[in-house]
Parts: sequence; C-alpha cells; structure tokens
Amino acid sequence: MKICIVSDSHDNRPMLTQAVGEAKAWGAEAVLHCGDVVAPTALRPLQQFGLPVHVIHGNNIGDTYAMFMLVQEPNSVIHYHGQDAGLELGGKRIFIVHYPHYAEAMALTGDWDIVCCGHDHRPAITEIENIKRGRCLLLNPGTVAGIGPCASYIVGDLQSMQFEIREMAKP
Repeated sequence: MKICIVSDSHDNRPMLTQAVGEAKAWGAEAVLHCGDVVAPTALRPLQQFGLPVHVIHGNNIGDTYAMFMLVQEPNSVIHYHGQDAGLELGGKRIFIVHYPHYAEAMALTGDWDIVCCGHDHRPAITEIENIKRGRCLLLNPGTVAGIGPCASYIVGDLQSMQFEIREMAKP
C-alpha cells in the first residue's frame, strides 16, 4: 500500500491539492495529514481524489465544529482523529501526531512501525532504534504550504518501507 504524508497545510488549498493529486497519480491509496489544517474547508478539495484522508489537528486547531461537520457529510473521505491517531494501514502500525518531540517519544516505545509528525516545517526521514531493539521510521513531511524554505510532502510504500521527501515549487 502506498501512502502520502502531508502536514502544516495552513489553509493553502492549491498546494495541498497539488501534493495529494501528485501522490494519487503516483499510486497513493491514503493520505495522512499531521496537523495544522486550520480551516477544515481547506480539506474539501481532497474529496475529488476519493482517498481516505486521516487528519489530526496541530497547534493551529481552527474550527473543530466545522471539521466535525465536514467529516459527517455524505461520502466524506475525511477521518478526523483529534490530537493524535493510531492506525493500521497496509499491515503497518502508524502513529500520527503534530509535535516532533512527542513523535520521537512514541517512536521509541516499540509499539509503532511508523510515526509521523509535522510542526517544525523541516522534512526528515529518520530511522530510530526503539526500546525493544526494533526499528521505527520517524517521518516529518515538512510543510505542504511552503512556509519556510520549501513546500514538501512524503510518499512511501508500506510494503517495502521505502519513503521519499518530495519538494514542490511555490506558486
């Protein structure tokens, strides 16, 4: 199963939509959003791709009522998990949280194959040895909104556990 990981979209609909569109063309079957959506309406254009979108809030929470209403719409692909989420996709245990320090702590537990975060707008793929002497991938897609040096997201294959950071040109 191939996935797309984004974070810190900060209401930049065009960049978020572009990233998810590119990822779907690549073969992504799900989207993980690591927070800082701000206005839930920024997620509305993602409905067109038909991919499940698992989203958490970040420190820029925005309108949680509007997020709840968006999730409740008929045929919505948006799954809102609150402050963090534990998922199983493609046979992998995945934890999503906004803050890198929280993500690193969760990666160390040995309970997750992949931990995804955002917040600092710095894309990174890091392999961490956990307390059970296993390995966990810590994935930070940076900011899909391009706030900072570059706009970026991550695509990856859960079967091969190969992931790559993709940079995007700012409009």
